[in-house]
Amino acid sequence: MNQPAIIPTWRKSSYSNGTGGECVEIADLKSIVGVRDSKLPRGPRISVRHSAWARFVASLRTS
Repeated sequence: MNQPAIIPTWRKSSYSNGTGGECVEIADLKSIVGVRDSKLPRGPRISVRHSAWARFVASLRTS
């Protein structure tokens, strides 16, 4: 039985200024978080586990 393909819904960072500044987008997928450059949406992407993403975000808040 084939499972349907998951089409990610990408969200821009809340820090995006709308003028082409540096920005990332994330997609909250079933078991991972996808990360890509908003200026190159068809370019390279990385994926990380939810736990790793949560630790990363928490580290930014404490910096």
